[in-house]
Formats: sequence, structure tokens, C-alpha cells
Amino acid sequence: MKIGFVGLGNMGAPMALNLLKAGHDLAVFDLSTQAVQQLVDAGAKKADSPKAAAGGAAVVITMLPAAAHVRSVLTGSDGVLSGVSPGAVIVDSSTIDPASVKEFAALAQQHGCVLVDAPVSGGTGGAAAGTLTFMVGGSESAYSQVKPVLSAMGKNIVHCGDTGTGQVAKICNNLVLGITMAGVAESMALGEALGIDPKVLGGILNTSTGRCWSSDTYNPFPGLIETAPSSRGYTGGFGTDLMLKDLGLATEAAKSAKQPAFMGALAQQLYQAMSSRGDGKLDFSAVIRLYRQK
Repeated sequence: MKIGFVGLGNMGAPMALNLLKAGHDLAVFDLSTQAVQQLVDAGAKKADSPKAAAGGAAVVITMLPAAAHVRSVLTGSDGVLSGVSPGAVIVDSSTIDPASVKEFAALAQQHGCVLVDAPVSGGTGGAAAGTLTFMVGGSESAYSQVKPVLSAMGKNIVHCGDTGTGQVAKICNNLVLGITMAGVAESMALGEALGIDPKVLGGILNTSTGRCWSSDTYNPFPGLIETAPSSRGYTGGFGTDLMLKDLGLATEAAKSAKQPAFMGALAQQLYQAMSSRGDGKLDFSAVIRLYRQK
């Protein structure tokens, strides 16, 4: 299948590589020439704009930091909507607010194509391994059309409901993720301050009722899990500023629904403190640095 891919960051690049491995004909665009070259070296075609990436593609995938970037990529003078073929499906895997998704879907419909939201969970490790979870919002027919493509990048493709519900699932998931990471960081730092070996404490958490993904797969304490960003200086993972953005989406959605989000608001402040002191580019598990006594 001919696929256009826009956004080759920490998540997008390995996702695009898995599409190539599955045999798809891929045209890629990103502002980073280095990121584009990596994909070209793997067999992708270079596109000079989002419009060029979308030209002739049956599916166009966008993986971008925020709604403003998605809007620009879709509606700019050289945007996806100016080059997409009628009948194509646009899959936005960015994490943005549900209201923006619905707006973008309406714009796509005006151009004779369909837009579905399909944010992901699984981190950079899941993106590289092709084991991501995709949370898809859109019609049954659109879901059926994109599922084979998404299956090349993930192993759990879930139809959440109508347009926008994929984003609802994602922000609710990341609300839990941000909270649990702060909880594990607080626990690990307390254990260290009280004198227990962090490896012993981590092992206990991971075989007891405190077990969670933030502890057993992505533990924030350095050296406990070799593959976690905490063991490589909190680099190459899910940035603090991105977690801050996602928690902002969750708390804003909670406000619109008149639904309390007590712990989410507190977690948001923790990651805001990290960002404010210049740690926004570090993996969000670096939140433990707010707790550890030097």
C-alpha cells in the first residue's frame, strides 16, 4: 500500500520503519533532514512537503507533538489536505484534544477523505518493537480500512468508538501514567532515604501490590531496568514536556466535563516544576529528581 508519513520523532521514526519492514511503499516528511535521511536509507521516499507525502497515498499518517502542529500540517499551503487523494484515510496518531480531532475530521470530509484519530501507547520501545496499542476513533468502515496498516506497527488495535474517542482513551491512559510514575518515584526516593537497597525495593514493588508499568518496565530509579530511560540519563523516551501537555489535555477535558481530577492536577504541577527548571526535554520518569535527596 502507498502510505504517506509526516512526523519522524522518537515515536514516528520507528513506526515508519515498521511500515517499511511490512513492505509498504512509504513517502516521508519531517523538518529534521537527519530523521528523513534515516528513513530514506531504509527504503522510504523523501517528500518535500506534507502535500507531497500525501500525494497518491491510500493512507496518510501524522505523528506530531500538539494540535497546532497537526493543524499546520493538514491545512497549510503545502499541507496534507491540499495533496490528499479523494477516498484516502488520514490517521492522526498525535495526542491532541478530542474537539480538535472532530474539527480536523470535518475538514477532511470537505476534501473527500476521512480522518480517524489513532493515538498510541507503548512508548519508544513499543514503537521500535511494533507492539504499540492503537486507540482508534472513527467509523467502523474507516477502522476496518486502517487496521491492517496499524497492525504493522502495533499488536493491539482497539476501536474505541466515534471520532475523538481514541483521544479520550489516550488522555485517560496518560492521566494514569503520569500519576503512577510520580507515585513510583516518590516511593523509590523514600525507600532510598530510609536506607533500603533500591534494587531490593524495586523487586518487591514488582512482585507485590505496588506493581505497575511505571515500576516493572520503566522504573525511574537509575540502574534498575537496563532498557529504561532512567538507565541512560533519562534520554530517548517520552519527554516531560509531552507528559505535561497530555496532563493539561486531561485536566482541561475534566473541566469541560465538570469532572474532578484531583491527582491529575497535582501530577501536572510536578511535571510543570520539572519543565520550569529546564528538564522538559528529559524523559518524564526524571520526575524522581524532584524527590531524591543529594
